Amino acid sequence: MKPELRVALLGQGFMGKAHSNAYAQAGHFYDLPYRVRRTLLCGRDAASLASMADRWGWENTATDWRAAIDRADIDIVDIALPNHLHAPAAIAAAEAGKIVFCEKPLALSAEDGRAMVAAARGRRTLVWFNYRRVPAIAYARQLIADGRLGQIYHYNAAYRQQWGPDTSRDGTWKMDPAQAGSGVADDLLTHLLDTALYLNGRITQGIADTRTIMPNRRIDDAVMALVKFANGSAGTFEATRFAIGCKNQNFFQIHGAGGMLRFNLERLNHLEFLDASQPSTEQGLRDLLVTDMKHPIFGNFWRPGHIIGYEHTFIAALGEFLECLARDAEFHPSFEDALVTQEALDALLQSAKTRQWIDIAAG
Repeated sequence: MKPELRVALLGQGFMGKAHSNAYAQAGHFYDLPYRVRRTLLCGRDAASLASMADRWGWENTATDWRAAIDRADIDIVDIALPNHLHAPAAIAAAEAGKIVFCEKPLALSAEDGRAMVAAARGRRTLVWFNYRRVPAIAYARQLIADGRLGQIYHYNAAYRQQWGPDTSRDGTWKMDPAQAGSGVADDLLTHLLDTALYLNGRITQGIADTRTIMPNRRIDDAVMALVKFANGSAGTFEATRFAIGCKNQNFFQIHGAGGMLRFNLERLNHLEFLDASQPSTEQGLRDLLVTDMKHPIFGNFWRPGHIIGYEHTFIAALGEFLECLARDAEFHPSFEDALVTQEALDALLQSAKTRQWIDIAAG
C-alpha cells in the first residue's frame, strides 16, 4: 500500500479551488507514489466552507488556519491565503515539521522571504509558480537549453489584464497594501520575473516605474521595468490591470542570434518559433501546437492535439513534486527559488521610489 500524505489547504478562494482540483485530479494523470488525502480545509467564510469541502472532497474544515499547524495528523500545509499571511503561516508550518506549499508571491518582502527559507531549511517546499508547468513554456526552456536561440539579445514580457477599472473590487484584500503588498507588481510581475529567471537566468540590474491609475487607490495599477540579465541580454517587463482587451495575457518574446520565441497564455497550447538557421527566404514564425507526447509535461495528460488548460499546470506541479519527494530529488520552484524572485521584485519596487537603476542580489 502507498504511504499516505494528509493535506491541509489554507484558503477557499480562487486559488483554493485550483489547488483542490489538483489534489483531486493528480492521481488520474500521474502514477503518484503517495496516497494524498484532503484532510482539512481552512477558510474564513464559514457559510460557504462546508459546501466547498463537500464539493472538493475535504474531510474536515476550520475557520482558523492555525488549526492546520496544531494537528499532528497533517503532513502538508498548503498556503493559499492573502499575501500578508504567507510568512507567518509558512514559518509556523515549517517549525511544526510540515511540508510547506505556498502561493506566490512568496511573501510581502524579501526579508520575510528569507525568514521563510530559514524556517523551512531541511523541509520540502513548493511555490505555486504554476506557469513553469505550461508545456509550451517548458518546451521554450528546452529549446533555449539546446542552443536553438543562441546568444540571447532581448527578453520582453508583459502580463496584461483588464479588470482594473472595476471599482466593485476596491474592497477586496488585493486592493489593500497591508494584505496584498504593492498591488499588480506582487500579483502579476512576480509571475513574469519567475518565468524570466526560469528561461533566461539571473537579473542583475533594473529600474522600474509604477502607476496608480484609479483615484484614491493605495496600490499600484501598473508597473513597467527595464532590466539587465547576467547573460548580457536586455529585458523589459510590463504588468497592468488596465490593458483593455486583454483578459489574461501573460506574454513573452525572446530574440536571440539563432531565432525567436513568442508565447501568450491566452493561447497556452501554442508556442511561436522562428529558426534563424534556415535560409532567409524561408524564415518565418512557426505556430507550434505543443501537444505532442514528446513535448515536456504534456505526455502525462492526453493524446497529441488534445489541448490542456490552466488547471493542468497545478496538477503537473503537484505530480512532479510528489515524484521528487519519493526519489529524494530537488523540486523547483522551492522557497529558495521564490526568494530570488522576491529579491528582484523588492529591488525593482525600490528603484521605482528612487527613480534610479538598482543592483539585484544574486540570490
